[in-house]
Amino acid sequence: MTISTSTASSATDARRARNRRLKAVLAGGLVLGVGAAVTLAAWNDSEFAQGTFAAGDFNLEGSVDGIAYAEHATAVADDDSAGPALLDFTVPTLNLAPGDVVTSAFAVRLDATTTNPANLVVSAEGTSGVVTNLTYSLVQTATFGCGGTEVETLVPTDTAIGVVPTGPAVALADGATGVAGAPVFVCFTVTAGDDLEEGQTGTATWEFLATSEDVV
Repeated sequence: MTISTSTASSATDARRARNRRLKAVLAGGLVLGVGAAVTLAAWNDSEFAQGTFAAGDFNLEGSVDGIAYAEHATAVADDDSAGPALLDFTVPTLNLAPGDVVTSAFAVRLDATTTNPANLVVSAEGTSGVVTNLTYSLVQTATFGCGGTEVETLVPTDTAIGVVPTGPAVALADGATGVAGAPVFVCFTVTAGDDLEEGQTGTATWEFLATSEDVV
């Protein structure tokens, strides 16, 4: 039997085409196999971090004798507080006459539980009744009592009762190992003017505001 050259050539071309397709399939399988091997070889590892956060403590207390300190947290007495500390002036303030000058010492400090230092400023909480013709000054002193050395003027002389000009802030140290911070001592000096009216009665309340500082 005789096979034509063209027929033999066609058969050969068909075999070559099948071989190429087979090689292509095998090559594709090899590529997939390599890809799967790379994925399976990956490693994982982790690190974790955690922080614990807790608030500190902060409490200001005052004293009218430089010895016994207590909280006076409100301007008016209520169920939770006895109200403001009553300043102990040198002469009876209920019997003033024109020209009288009276003084009273006060002290503030951060208590033993306080964990942050602070800046202290003074402001006028308010007045009631009649306080006209009364002026005052407020100074920081080195020791408790109005006879001590003046450290800084917080409110200048001849300031009207019920007014607190913007003044310097005073540094307050925090407590340490169960010991209260160093106190700040101040002295009020009140002067009755020549036009003081007979029988006038009034009260004035000051606020000592401590604002905590960040601990670096």
